[in-house]
Amino acid sequence: MNRSTYLLPVVVILIAALMSSVFIVDEREKALVLQFGRVVAVKEEPGLAFKIPLIQEVVRYDDRILSRDIDPLEVTPLDDRRLVVDAFARYRIVDVNQFRQAVGGGGIAFAEDRLDSILRSETREVLGSVSSNDILSSDRAALMLRIRNSSIPQARALGVEIIDVRLKRTDLPSENLDATFERMRAEREREATDERARGNEAAQRVRAQADRTVVELVSDSERQAEIIRGEADARRNAIFADAFGADPEFFEFYRSLTAYERALQGSNSTMVMSPDSEFFNYLRSDQGSRNAEGE
Repeated sequence: MNRSTYLLPVVVILIAALMSSVFIVDEREKALVLQFGRVVAVKEEPGLAFKIPLIQEVVRYDDRILSRDIDPLEVTPLDDRRLVVDAFARYRIVDVNQFRQAVGGGGIAFAEDRLDSILRSETREVLGSVSSNDILSSDRAALMLRIRNSSIPQARALGVEIIDVRLKRTDLPSENLDATFERMRAEREREATDERARGNEAAQRVRAQADRTVVELVSDSERQAEIIRGEADARRNAIFADAFGADPEFFEFYRSLTAYERALQGSNSTMVMSPDSEFFNYLRSDQGSRNAEGE
């Protein structure tokens, strides 16, 4: 029998054994070499690595930063205003040996369940120590940092480092939304009523001041008008007095003509008076004759 007949299976077996003893560690992962379930080697550097075929096995874990969404949970702050919080965390496996010992064969899924429990507990504890206004304000960044820092020691026992914790959404429970909206509406209506009352009060003050200013202006104008009218009457009387003093006869004649003009207007040309009245002095013919003779 040819010797190659025996050598070929041996070569094939050796090649298969060599290939099964070599594995590649990707730069995005870490690997553990297990022998009968016990860790015998940790491979963290990327490249080729070796193991004993059939006896040893390789378990790989992701070395990248992983994200984990936390199921919405209900918290009760100090003011008893219940809130529903939706958060997520980013973490990384830093110690694969400890991670394997902590989770066993459960892997990432078991570890994330443990992380969920830790993060939910710390979230309730931290958010329960402050008011809802603090949670809904810009102070929530400090609260997220507190949740992360308080979760780190427990996560480290899993061989995991929690890098960040974020609150994605903070809402009221659905059964409280209507009551909250009604309260907000009532508060806004009260504020609007207060604003209208203050506006009406200010308008009344402005109107009262305007009315007072009008009265003062009208009174001052009337006072000045009376003063001017009195001064004008005084000047008129002075002019009349000067004219009367210069020619009393002409002044009396002028006043009589003015009285005739005012008394005998339009169709009112009939007057019942005594013929001896001084009012008719300049209408009598004898008076006119005497005036003519005097001229």
